[in-house]
Amino acid sequence: FLNEMGLFSIQTKCKNKDEYITRPDIGKEINEEGIKLIKEKCVKNPQVQIFAADGLSSAAVEANLKNILPAIVQGLEVHRIKVGTPFFIKFARVRSIDDVCESTGAEVVCELVGERPGLATAESMSAYIVYKGFKGMPEAQMTVVSNIHKHGIAPIEAGAYIADIIKLMLEKKSSGVDLKL
Repeated sequence: FLNEMGLFSIQTKCKNKDEYITRPDIGKEINEEGIKLIKEKCVKNPQVQIFAADGLSSAAVEANLKNILPAIVQGLEVHRIKVGTPFFIKFARVRSIDDVCESTGAEVVCELVGERPGLATAESMSAYIVYKGFKGMPEAQMTVVSNIHKHGIAPIEAGAYIADIIKLMLEKKSSGVDLKL
């Protein structure tokens, strides 16, 4: 699936799914090899960096990424916003976004992550988006679009909406509670 999507894959410091479940603290940090690959393969200091993460449901990534990623990228291109090199992180928690912010130097970072299965569906995804993120940033600085799946917010519709949010973040130079819509 990742090859088909043209995404390279890296991993957090978790060695397996059991460690991911029992040690959320290390699911937040990308391993050294992953940071090195980001620095080698990604566009430096892009306006926007997008990445996908399995989170608690890899089924959500498989169900939605084929539609949402192109919709976001196309929406950003319409707004003349430059996008970095998309990639995938295995065993990733939401806060892996901190390492991506710091290692890419992107103005805005967007994480597409699988939500906890069993709420409505195992195919539900969320997008966490931050302006000028950094390690340890308050969660209040994150803008979240959730419930992305075929019976919630359709992936293509969510992608267009996320592109518009990112455009607004770049204009207002803020995210989360500081972003005034």
